[in-house]
Amino acid sequence: MLQCVFLLSDSGEVMVEKQMTAHRVDRAICGWFWEYVLAHAAGDPSKVVVSPTHYLFQVYRHGVTFLACTQVEMPPLMAIEFLSRVADVLTDYLGDLNEDIIKDNFVIVYQILDEMMDNGFPLTTEPNILKEMIAQPNIVSKMLNVVTGKSSAIGNKLPDATASFVHWRTTVVKDASNEAYVSIVEELDACVNREGVLVKCEACGDIVVNSSLPGVPELTLSFANPTIINDVRFHPCVRFRPWESSQILSFVPPDGQFKLMSYRVKKLKTTPIYVKPQLSSDLGNCRVNVMVGIRNDPGKPIDSITVQFQLPPLIASADLTANHGTVDILADQTCLWTIGHIPKDKAPSLSGNLRLEEGLAHLHVFPTFQVKFRIMGVALSGLQIDRLEVKNTPSAPYKGFRAQTQAGRYEVRS
Repeated sequence: MLQCVFLLSDSGEVMVEKQMTAHRVDRAICGWFWEYVLAHAAGDPSKVVVSPTHYLFQVYRHGVTFLACTQVEMPPLMAIEFLSRVADVLTDYLGDLNEDIIKDNFVIVYQILDEMMDNGFPLTTEPNILKEMIAQPNIVSKMLNVVTGKSSAIGNKLPDATASFVHWRTTVVKDASNEAYVSIVEELDACVNREGVLVKCEACGDIVVNSSLPGVPELTLSFANPTIINDVRFHPCVRFRPWESSQILSFVPPDGQFKLMSYRVKKLKTTPIYVKPQLSSDLGNCRVNVMVGIRNDPGKPIDSITVQFQLPPLIASADLTANHGTVDILADQTCLWTIGHIPKDKAPSLSGNLRLEEGLAHLHVFPTFQVKFRIMGVALSGLQIDRLEVKNTPSAPYKGFRAQTQAGRYEVRS
């Protein structure tokens, strides 16, 4: 049972405080939590934190920390999943999620939290039902609220989906275009040690479905190679028995876009690009040379490539240039090398010199390089969709498929 939910900004300011039970949680717990975050700034703070008085659960999204508190034992995954669902619903409602948007729509945020939890227990978490209960903000509604003095966006009618046997889907789908799109969206996590050996490489993916089908359609999605995926997590609409017996996804979809399944593919053997850093220091100088190139051509263009690293401490000045792209030294002493795409005629390289502070002859702390990229049209895990069958529709729908891979936590140590 969750007793309170806070929304914190990047500076630790409490933007939203929602007490879920009669037992009031003191806001001072946020100060204790923020001191804990600052003390663990070097790494990722744990999603579950034990304070002297409370169990704390936190999820970070787009500069906003969702913090839940309780004093009783409860499954940690339930609290984390609820906070993740709150973040997803707010992003869906408000179009984006950041500190300014939260402050501009705090009435909607409070109303959504009211409907999503009842007396500390999750209640209504499906976006389709919430949208029928609470109108999404727009310019017209904001102007009417100013004129009429009405601030609530909660409707007077109970959503039709509450009486449906599939509560995640509205009974009457408006403007259904009889289309269904399935996307494989993956993030590649990799770690390369200082010898250039790939220590870890895995893909974390989502199957995202955008459904605009009339009636109550029955969908069946199968994969060509389902045995490669692990650690699956399903949307409530998925029937578990067909997956358990035949690894087939059978479901009645919600209307609109939703995440059907999450998965992980472990122990991948290679990465699409390589990053080779070389650093040598002597007599108060550190020579830097970084080369980037294609290691395993995925058959599709690799774009949005960036390489960044934190300048080591005790650096007096940095003089870095690249033969392709731009190099920027940010205010937090991060070097950002924006490459974009890799040209065919040359391998991008960054070189330059780091001047150490007076009295230092050698660099003792070497940076870790963070790599980002994006590939449209391919899933690097190798997962392939075999077929999508749609039943219970008046006519044959249009079906579309696509894939996308981007870098997640891709680190190269030097």
